[in-house]
Amino acid sequence: QVQLVESGGGLVQVGGSLRLSCAASRSIFSIAVMGWYRQTPGKERELVASITKGGIANYADSVKGRFTISRDYAANTVYLQMNSLIPEDTAVYYCRAGNLRLGTWGQGTQVTVSS
Repeated sequence: QVQLVESGGGLVQVGGSLRLSCAASRSIFSIAVMGWYRQTPGKERELVASITKGGIANYADSVKGRFTISRDYAANTVYLQMNSLIPEDTAVYYCRAGNLRLGTWGQGTQVTVSS
């Protein structure tokens, strides 16, 4: 149903910041959960941050205090603000829109943190 396009990835130095954007093709107001996931070659895709329709956010322990997920309903966009980046944050980051039963994925955007 909804189409998602991620952007904002790139190469950044340790300690730097990036803001990822997930632009949706329609309103995200009614979507149960918007989430950011990341995946490194050879590893399972993992949840980084999510935010519910009610505004409840949760984060992986590894990014807590450094990353912030937010929404802009007017822009149909979910953001992931990433601060104090470390090499372990290097991954392809994916946006997901859905609920516990079903979701839609974006194509992913590469984040590389160089030391």
